[in-house]
Amino acid sequence: MGFSAINPPPSPDNVHETLLEFPDNRLLIDLCGEFDRNLAQIEHKTGVQIMRRGNHLAIHGEAEARARTAVVLQTLYERLEQGRQIDAGQIDGEIRMGGEDGGVPGASQLEMFRSGRIEIRTRKKLVEPRTEAQRAYVRALYENELAFGIGPAGTGKTYLAVAVGVSLFIGGQVDRIILSRPAVEAGERLGFLPGDMKEKVDPYMQPLYDALGDFLPGKQLARLIEEKRIEIAPLAFMRGRTLSNAFVVLDEAQNATPMQMKMFLTRLGEGSRMVITGDRTQVDLPRGAASGLADAERLLRGIEHISFSYFTPADVVRHPLVARIIEAYDNDAEG
Repeated sequence: MGFSAINPPPSPDNVHETLLEFPDNRLLIDLCGEFDRNLAQIEHKTGVQIMRRGNHLAIHGEAEARARTAVVLQTLYERLEQGRQIDAGQIDGEIRMGGEDGGVPGASQLEMFRSGRIEIRTRKKLVEPRTEAQRAYVRALYENELAFGIGPAGTGKTYLAVAVGVSLFIGGQVDRIILSRPAVEAGERLGFLPGDMKEKVDPYMQPLYDALGDFLPGKQLARLIEEKRIEIAPLAFMRGRTLSNAFVVLDEAQNATPMQMKMFLTRLGEGSRMVITGDRTQVDLPRGAASGLADAERLLRGIEHISFSYFTPADVVRHPLVARIIEAYDNDAEG
């Protein structure tokens, strides 16, 4: 076979490194996958870091994990040498042959909670929860098919949800990311705004674009949006769809009506995960209209595989003044 392992003499720089050589650069490109997506999936599952150096792959991590990863890479490369293709399913199967996680979605990511340090890996940065509430929320996102994050602005509800979505996407656990918000302020005035429909609604979706831009390189993000592997759309555009094998986020859910919320929740398809975020104190619906977020909270509490995570001003991770401002308004409302 063309694959070979190189074992350099130990030094402070390579004591935790396994170096693999792949002579056929074309097959190595296929092994790595588009945007190194295959390598990212293996990294997430095995807990190592894989760096490409010419026609070599350097594996960094614990010795046992490095050895296991080397076997996975060798097996996949040999499959390519035989003229066969590899995809996320085959990669996952090769990894699971070693008994990693039993095929439970998100199980490999949950290993980080046992080690104490929680890091969500994306293409541009590592994201770490900064409060206990955020830590519990991130765990809930990995453990549950439907998760709610409820609390004031600035607590990281949407940011962390998008980070987890990107992490699962580049790891191959989901095929698409779908982000949505109610465009409440537009209402009937939407038709009077200049431009096509995308130009009309994009201002309301901008916070979601901003979050994605923190986690994915610009060119890659633009291409994924063009290919509709990442979608950002108003809540109304979700009607009639079944969202399978996707990570789906509904932001600003307090501005969804109960009927809209029911419509959105019932879009959940096979192999998908859904996250609902909102702030009960920031309802922009017309006076007297009920909030779908409060309705869902009342109806769905206690159902298995649905989690509710709550944040307080103590979890605000923006400027320290933001927490004080929120507290001042909360105190005034209580008084």
